[in-house]
This record gives sequence, C-alpha cells and structure tokens, in this order.
Amino acid sequence: MNTLKNKVHLVGNLGFDPEVREIAKGRKVARLSVATNESYKNASGERITDTQWHTVVAWGQTAEMAERLLRKGTPVMLEGRLVHRSYEAKDGSKRYITEVVMSNFQLLPGKREEAAAA
Repeated sequence: MNTLKNKVHLVGNLGFDPEVREIAKGRKVARLSVATNESYKNASGERITDTQWHTVVAWGQTAEMAERLLRKGTPVMLEGRLVHRSYEAKDGSKRYITEVVMSNFQLLPGKREEAAAA
C-alpha cells in the first residue's frame, strides 16, 4: 500500500492581504485567511451558503510569492498539509490551533480579471 499523506486542497478567496514577517535574515513566513463556500438547499428549498475560514501559513519562497501575488479577495487554489499545534497565550492558558501549511498555490480567474478582460 502507498504511504498515506496529509494533503489538503482548498479553493476559495483571500480574506485579507498576506501578513508577511521576516523571522530570520532572508527567511519569511506569511499568514493568510482563505474563505471557502459550500451551498445547499435546506428542507424549505432555500439556498444556504456555509462559509468556512481557514488559517493558512506559508514559508520561504512560497511566502515570498504569496506576498507578491495575493491580495484580499483573490480567488486561489492552494495545496498544503494540516498541522495541529498548541501554544501558551499571554494569560498563561494553553491554546490549540489548526493551520494549513501551504506548499503551493495557483491564482484563479475572478470577477475583477473577467471584468478587465471584457
């Protein structure tokens, strides 16, 4: 059997411009928020849209590319892996977080680009 992998694919829109920090000389990390939508009809026949927000981080060259190419509202398809971690908050409590560590991404055509092409 092939090795099982931790792999995530998301297709959505950026919630804000990438927040990029340099953590060491030449080493960058970017934090993003990506919204995905799922639509369905409820029992009354009304269309319901469920939006999920995903925290995404990118390191190194991927972070640099995100900084150059991605902006709030950009439609994007990304690939990465899920990471669960914990940290101690300023108040001393233990917090848990799940993030997608992005390995690559692709820009998707969106309403802005389609309007500019027309």
